[in-house]
Amino acid sequence: MLSKLLACFYLTCIFFICIILGLIAKLFKFNLWSFLKHIKEELLIVLGTASTEAVLPRMINKLEKIGCNKSIAGFVLPAGYAFNLDGMSIYLTMAIMFLAQIFHIHFDFQQQIMMVVMIMLITKGAANVTGGGFIALATVVTSMHVIPVEGLVILFGIDRFISEARSLTNLIGNGVATMVIAKSEGGFNPTLNSHFKNELSSMEGGPFATKGERLLDDGISTTISSILK
Repeated sequence: MLSKLLACFYLTCIFFICIILGLIAKLFKFNLWSFLKHIKEELLIVLGTASTEAVLPRMINKLEKIGCNKSIAGFVLPAGYAFNLDGMSIYLTMAIMFLAQIFHIHFDFQQQIMMVVMIMLITKGAANVTGGGFIALATVVTSMHVIPVEGLVILFGIDRFISEARSLTNLIGNGVATMVIAKSEGGFNPTLNSHFKNELSSMEGGPFATKGERLLDDGISTTISSILK
């Protein structure tokens, strides 16, 4: 059962990054894959530490070099660390539903609404450190008074593996959000640093974009179109 939860969580995070964030990036005309390539060092650090706090200064610096306005990058990214925890929200929802199935608990509509509200409140300001998601889960479970608290022990053993995917999803989501706000507020200057000109052309889908990146974008568009139909 735990292996199924772990696999489902990883697949959901991959779907969210590739499809949801991929679509958002395409709508705002920048290449998600080039962006991920640009922050690959930060992604590796987060993968090793299972914490996004360790790369906050580096991410702000990278976003400024890409072309984001300094004030926007310095405000939006730290704010996202507190209020835009995509990976945390995915984890809490799946973990609570998993525990409910383990204990054969059926949530009625009112309890489902309460669960969503609790998750939305708890994730605001949750610590982006290793094990922070597990503490947030414990808070939600104890607040709902529906799932036995001892069920948390079941998930404790795999929390380290979940933390890695959760932190990566949080970091990528906040990076994309900063890019989107910078572009929508006119705070994105692709010529800010000439060293990154070729990379930025690739991110805009320009002549420097690799064939593989264009094929990935086309594949995402085709997948989204088929889902919407």
